[in-house]
Amino acid sequence: MQYDTILYDLAGGIATITLNRPDKMNALTPQMRAELAEALKKAGTTARVIVLTGAGAAFCSGQDLGEGSTAAAVDLERVLRDEYEPVIRAIATVPVPVIAAVNGPAAGAGASLALAADVVIATRSAYFLQAFTRIGLIPDAGGTWALPRQVGLPRAMGAALFAEKIEAEQAADWGMIWEVFDDDTFEAGWRARAEQLAAGPTQAYRAVKTAMRASLENDLDTQLSLEAKLQGKCGQTRDFKEGVLAFREKRKASFEGR
Repeated sequence: MQYDTILYDLAGGIATITLNRPDKMNALTPQMRAELAEALKKAGTTARVIVLTGAGAAFCSGQDLGEGSTAAAVDLERVLRDEYEPVIRAIATVPVPVIAAVNGPAAGAGASLALAADVVIATRSAYFLQAFTRIGLIPDAGGTWALPRQVGLPRAMGAALFAEKIEAEQAADWGMIWEVFDDDTFEAGWRARAEQLAAGPTQAYRAVKTAMRASLENDLDTQLSLEAKLQGKCGQTRDFKEGVLAFREKRKASFEGR
């Protein structure tokens, strides 16, 4: 598939997907959503980690309200089901870690897109904005699922109702995101994290992602059973054998990702 609204790069086991409409603050269009879903699935078969970031000064400003027909004429339920859900589900189910490298403002569906990732790393000048009520809508693209789980119901309600900016450092304090880097070290910071995961035990990361996401819905007995099953599979990997050997030999493990 040829990409016109995103950039795709695969190097060193890292698939970097860049939203590439910088003149529109990387606002999401139907084409971009289709390209994103396809690129995520493609990366899941070839990469050991995926990085999602934005070109220019913004990560993503959300839905492009200026495209096509008037916004009031859009069937939002259809758009969410047919265009947004495949992207969010792809992030959740792709079998490698997904890092959102939030290089600037993440607003509306752009904030939901970032917070759907497994790990969110932001530059200090970035912010997250649940802007939906400003135009008479509710958080979507998984926003109402992610936010209460990440920051608790009271803060999620405040973020959605008041539609105020949550600065990157505050987002980290709240537990919305993993890490904040100063603007001048941001790219080096997220690249180092991506390289760390790309050199790690990929099958274990896959199992971590499966177990952690399932835990949000499972009861204890179901989760314990899933843990045992996944751990059994990890114990059969070459990386587990290498990890144990490296521990015994007091050296750094060299993982193959299998």
